[in-house]
Amino acid sequence: MAELIEYYGTGRRKTAVARVHLRPGNGKIKINGKEYKSLVEYLRGNEVWEIEALKPLTVTSTNGQFDLVIRVNGGGLSGQAGAIRLGIARALLSYDESFRPILKKEGLLTRDPREVERKKYGLRKARKRAQFSKR
Repeated sequence: MAELIEYYGTGRRKTAVARVHLRPGNGKIKINGKEYKSLVEYLRGNEVWEIEALKPLTVTSTNGQFDLVIRVNGGGLSGQAGAIRLGIARALLSYDESFRPILKKEGLLTRDPREVERKKYGLRKARKRAQFSKR
């Protein structure tokens, strides 16, 4: 029986978590068990998010060499795109460690630490206050 070769990476962004498996193939994309022609379909037509999510493959010139099997949950589509990006970058590192300088230079190995700030009591939102009235 042929052994399944795959490279794994986990990505997180905001509250989204993506578990990415790269398998040698021809560029098929499977997200949460469903096949997609391109990432734009999953990201509801937002091409900017697709470009951002697939940037690690573009930068390392490995576009079309791998089939992507992705499990992603939590957050919205923007956060999920960011999580997929980090997951792909980490999976590429497990495939070939020589990609590290390229990915690092592009900032693709850094987890974006920005999270939603919590709402404070007495305020309308995290920082928005009611209008101040002097009299």
